[in-house]
This record gives sequence, structure tokens and C-alpha cells, in this order.
Amino acid sequence: MMADNILEVNHLKKYFKTNRGMLHAVDDITFKLERGKTLGIVGESGCGKSTTGRCILRLIEPTDGEVIFEGEDIVRLSRRQMREKCSEMQIIFQDPFSSLNPRNTVMETIAEGVRVQKKYRTPEQVEKRVLELMETVGLAERLINSYPHELDGGRRQRIGIARALAVEPKLIICDEPVSALDVSIQAQILNLLKQLQKQLGLTYIFISHDLAVVNHISDEIMVMYLGQTVEKAPSAELFRNPVHPYTKALLSAIPIPRVGANKGRIPLKGEITSPIDPGDECRFAKRCPYASDVCHGSCPKLREIGEGHFVACHCFPQ
Repeated sequence: MMADNILEVNHLKKYFKTNRGMLHAVDDITFKLERGKTLGIVGESGCGKSTTGRCILRLIEPTDGEVIFEGEDIVRLSRRQMREKCSEMQIIFQDPFSSLNPRNTVMETIAEGVRVQKKYRTPEQVEKRVLELMETVGLAERLINSYPHELDGGRRQRIGIARALAVEPKLIICDEPVSALDVSIQAQILNLLKQLQKQLGLTYIFISHDLAVVNHISDEIMVMYLGQTVEKAPSAELFRNPVHPYTKALLSAIPIPRVGANKGRIPLKGEITSPIDPGDECRFAKRCPYASDVCHGSCPKLREIGEGHFVACHCFPQ
């Protein structure tokens, strides 16, 4: 039985022009996402994971590639057609404070999305829908006239989630939605997202620099390094059998709350390759302890080494 893919991204690229040349922020990203599942995208700051999410939504226009959402390449859509499509694709931002208008109350923020649907015409209908959304994300009704500065980070992020849900999307891109929150609040938001996915049949792209967080929520994980995919596999497989040296280093950095349990960390030394006109070599080669001449001579292609397990590395045996 073939998978029901809600999203297919093919050879997605985003380059930025700089005084020194073209910065390759996203360079040839390809993946498929099954409906109702979660793809985690993980990597260091600057690896291009957030830019990838924004290109998929066309908040940033891609340089090249395809973004096929439910069988339609949305990169080719006009601005008017894309505005109509936006109700099916939403984003939850990293900073739950700066992503909210400080002059709008909780009611006004969520109601803005509700009114976009044009299903709720009277003020009473809009307010009823806003209260339903607040209950769904765990916000007390008494907060309906509160402003963002009066609320803590967890409640602000719940407003962001309610705003995304207001237009009844099918796909939500979660751009580091818990990185600015306390650990205890992180767990609450992650559990809420999982509950909403099960309840509403949502599909997520979950972007984070924290592999432990990504593992908690994702069905599949894609590891990025300097704009490229270096490894992609089902979550359990990636943690059980990491192949790429960069993935292994990331996994070794996950803190374990046990005395003496963090001694196996893999430090990454060496110079980081410039993302400006990087050339045809493995971008991790200068930091990789296993790099050879072939790594400096050509960029490895992403290939399947097991069922659903892809890696881009010359060091892994053919």
C-alpha cells in the first residue's frame, strides 16, 4: 500500500546574494512527508532548517525546486492563489512574544485567523469559536482580554498554536516552538502538540536544534548540515544506528542525567566550511575525523542504506 504523502519537496534551494558571493542557505533538499506524521528537522544554528520551513510556506521565495502540497506545486502559484493555500499550511514561531502583536488581546489575535475563514460572520460566532480554540490549547477563558506582556511564555505559545489552528490547517511547521521555554513548559507544549495531532489529524514539520526534543515528537528525523541533508531515517532507527559522523556527534551531545554518563561525547574540531560558494566537497570534511581525499574532492550524494534510512557520506561502505 502506497503512503499518502501530503508534501513532497524536490531539490529545494535557497541562495542569498552577498558581497562575497552566493550564500547557499538551503542546497538541494528532497524529502516526502506522509499525512498525519511528523518530520523532525535538526541541526546546528545556521544549518538552514528554519529557512527550509519558510521556503516551504513561501514566506521566503525559493531559488529553485518544487514544493508539492497535495499534488500541487505551490512554488508556481501566484500570490493570490498562495494566499488561498495558506489556510491549509501554517507556522508556529520560535519566540512566543515577538510573534504576537503586543497591542492585540488574546481575543483579537486568535479572531484574526477565525475571520479569514469567513465561516463565522457575527461577533458572537467569532467569540464562540475563539473560546473553543482557547479551550483546545488549554487557555483559560478569563485570559480572553489579556495582552501578551501579561502572560508567561507557555501561555503565549498556546496563543500562537491557537492562532495557527484557527484556519483549520492540514500542515503546521513548528519552528523551534519550545526552545525559548522552560523545560517543564516544553514538555507541556510537546504533549499538547501530540494531542492535537491525534485529535485533528495534523501533519507536522518540527524544527529544532535539540535531538532529544525531536525524538520525543517525530516519526522521522532529517539531520541538516550547512544547507544539506546528511542523514534521514525513522526516529528509532536514527537513535539505534546513526551512521553519519555529524549525527553521531549530535547524539553524543544529548545530556544524560546520570553521574558519569556523558563521558562519550564527540567533540567537533576544525574550521567550519563557508556556506558562500562552498565548492564541490563534503561540507563536513574539515570537521570530520574520518575525512579522506575523496571527501575533499567531491560532495557525497544522499543514498539509501536501509529501509527508509538515507545518508550522504563517503566514509560509509558502499
